[in-house]
Amino acid sequence: MGESTMYVPKYFKVQDIEEIKDFINKYSFGTIVSTHQGKPIATHLPLELNQKDGAHYISGHMAYGNPQWKTFESGQDDVLVIYQGPHAYISSSWYHHENVSTWNYQAVHVYGTPKIIDEQELEQDLIKLMEKYEKHRENPVLWKTLSPQTKKQIKGIVGFKIKIKEIQAAYKLSQNRNEEDYHHIIKKLQVEGDPQSLKMAEIMEKQSSNRK
Repeated sequence: MGESTMYVPKYFKVQDIEEIKDFINKYSFGTIVSTHQGKPIATHLPLELNQKDGAHYISGHMAYGNPQWKTFESGQDDVLVIYQGPHAYISSSWYHHENVSTWNYQAVHVYGTPKIIDEQELEQDLIKLMEKYEKHRENPVLWKTLSPQTKKQIKGIVGFKIKIKEIQAAYKLSQNRNEEDYHHIIKKLQVEGDPQSLKMAEIMEKQSSNRK
């Protein structure tokens, strides 16, 4: 990991690469940000983390009609891929002393060099992607089960891969709070009851062993 480009206070910085890889695989619907004529553009896509010849890559595809893929063609400008996990509002009323409210979250930023891939490599990526999201279903839709007519729709998408150069990860999980406040926050999140708060409470509970 290189110099921080995302603001990450020391309490919240994550440097365990295996933990980060697990996070990326779990929250694999990411946002790719690149620039065109000095203006940022972004696309939200399912992405896959791969390793080849000792390097890590993020692969995916987008519609041919999406102009963002054209910013990948030069292979000179880096792109930013953003992954976000659960997040929840943390009220200052949950502390045992006066303070300010905040927000807990998990986020990973990946910087890398994009490259357009050929149709054969794109097909292999689609085979793996469909296997991942379909194999557990009662009637899985897999590449090998598609008709030749449907497979021709591959002409309407553009595949790419991004060679990872730098990763920045932040897990803001109230690590800077004392033990009493930390567990009180978990209880209050559970009371909130919404899916994001419940998930954040679950994550904080799992992280509590790391505080000891």
